[in-house]
Amino acid sequence: MKKHICICLITLSIFYCQAQNSTSDIDLRTTFNSPAEISEVSTDTYLLDFGKAYFGTVELKSTTTQNDSLVIHLGEKLDAQNRIDRNPGGSIRYQRIVLRNLQANTITNIELVPNKRNTSGAAILLPDSIGIIMPFRYCEIENLKIPIENIEVLQKATHNNFNEEASSFSSSNAILDSIWKLCKHTIKATSFTGYYIDGDRERIPYEADAYINQLSHYSVDSLYAMGRRTNAYFIKNPTWPTEWLLHTVPMFYADYMYTGDLEPLKEHYENLKLKTLMDLEREDGLISSSSPQMNEELISKLGFKKPDTKIKDIIDWPPAQKDTGWELATAEGERDGYEIVPVNTVVNSFYYYNLVLMTEIAEFLDKDEDVKFFQNKAATIKSVINTKLLDTKKGYYLDGENSTHSSLHANMMPLAFGLVPKEHIKSVTDFIKTRGMACSVYGSQYLLEGLYKSGEAQYALDLITETESDRSWWNMIEIGATMTLEAWDVKHKPNSDWNHAWGTAPLNITTRYIWGIKPKTAGFKVAEIKPQLADLTFSNIKVPTKNGIITASFKKDKNTDHYTIEIPKEMTAEFTVPPIFSKIKHNGKKLKSTHNPVHLKSGVHTIELKQ
Repeated sequence: MKKHICICLITLSIFYCQAQNSTSDIDLRTTFNSPAEISEVSTDTYLLDFGKAYFGTVELKSTTTQNDSLVIHLGEKLDAQNRIDRNPGGSIRYQRIVLRNLQANTITNIELVPNKRNTSGAAILLPDSIGIIMPFRYCEIENLKIPIENIEVLQKATHNNFNEEASSFSSSNAILDSIWKLCKHTIKATSFTGYYIDGDRERIPYEADAYINQLSHYSVDSLYAMGRRTNAYFIKNPTWPTEWLLHTVPMFYADYMYTGDLEPLKEHYENLKLKTLMDLEREDGLISSSSPQMNEELISKLGFKKPDTKIKDIIDWPPAQKDTGWELATAEGERDGYEIVPVNTVVNSFYYYNLVLMTEIAEFLDKDEDVKFFQNKAATIKSVINTKLLDTKKGYYLDGENSTHSSLHANMMPLAFGLVPKEHIKSVTDFIKTRGMACSVYGSQYLLEGLYKSGEAQYALDLITETESDRSWWNMIEIGATMTLEAWDVKHKPNSDWNHAWGTAPLNITTRYIWGIKPKTAGFKVAEIKPQLADLTFSNIKVPTKNGIITASFKKDKNTDHYTIEIPKEMTAEFTVPPIFSKIKHNGKKLKSTHNPVHLKSGVHTIELKQ
């Protein structure tokens, strides 16, 4: 029978900088965490739960020597008997280490066995001073012949410099609060290489993973170096999916909007133009990865070291069983039965969005001719997509040219990127709402963005806080993960891991859409606050910016929505009143409904809204 040991343990937060090999500006830190709980499994076996998984190893210090060997187990997951799962499946991590003896008054670090895949090849390597680390929450100690009270066992966690106090969130929905905390911890814990990587299986930066990671990171911290380092990495190290290449421009654009620093846009402008893939355009403007223009010359220009690299459309991941051979929970994988045709709606929606952002980037850089060029091109693509890929009779999009199938993805992407004509927004959103969460954790970023942009805040919040389906963030918490998963569950992706920051959409969605706090102008000189709080009855949030922290609170009573918002010095904000309200009070003064948005100077503001 398991017995809990009550020991007063203090969590140590000892930080010191580590530099990675040739990249001296990487600011890796080590935190020493004490167990949250220690349980006696049997006479000489103990289970230590550190409460949260981190990437690291274990450090032991004993006041008594044990000459017999100890067996140490580290893992992310427990089995049905509440022991560390020795066969956790997928890429969920576990290691068994034999410690030959334990010397008194000596610090002992557990030496882990390196994983060949994530410590070689294209993986981001850690400095020798950190050594081999793995993600784990639990430590099991077997054959312990001395009292557990005589040993201090610490989780030695590695992560990038991270300001825990820069952000916070709470609300009337406890499920949402738990998911937000899960996602925030993921951003901190997965930062252990100083780059935005995909997860522990590969430890390689991928553009789509990095973009969601960036949006979430910038929503909870104002330390931007890791995002900028990762963006620069992709210039010479692109990855093979078509849509991943099309995430490059959005990453650089987002960085500029948060930091206000033009230098990366100036330095990489020509490369960003290439990464729009406009070289693949056919006569009507639509693009295809199977275009003859996708030749070795273009592949090399895009930054690939192997000119014979094959660029392929991904739509969502994982794809169907016929593409993977995996035993998946559904035959269509995460693509909702998407019919992949050479000229498809998802890829061209991303292309349109790239052109829209390049129009703005050219404007930031005072390239007037390019502004007109990209503006005209975007308008053309929008018109062609809505002529050739939108089924006007049904009122929603087909998967691509000559396709007869309509998927969630072919509709959520146009909605998220502002492609849908006004008269079809309702029919597109109505179709989307029939599909549920028929996309991956990656795809959910765009599903949620599209829903909030089209006024479907309640449905979007219901998806985020879903508790009955395994295709949910609550399921991640229920199965014991403390970081977001690579997929909704291992059954949806058999090799998935438990530490993938591309699953953190609810974190940036909470800041950027539920509260609607985003930079309206570069460097957050002007903030946009456009709340869509749905059925929340109260909420509090802290949002970091390069100029300071925006704090805001909300409370709903029977007749009135109350907001208190503090804007940092040298900043202003525009608060957009939701359309259902016609009576506005700002700092006690009545405003006409035409005073929308409400302009907020630095300082504390109260806003009261009534219908």
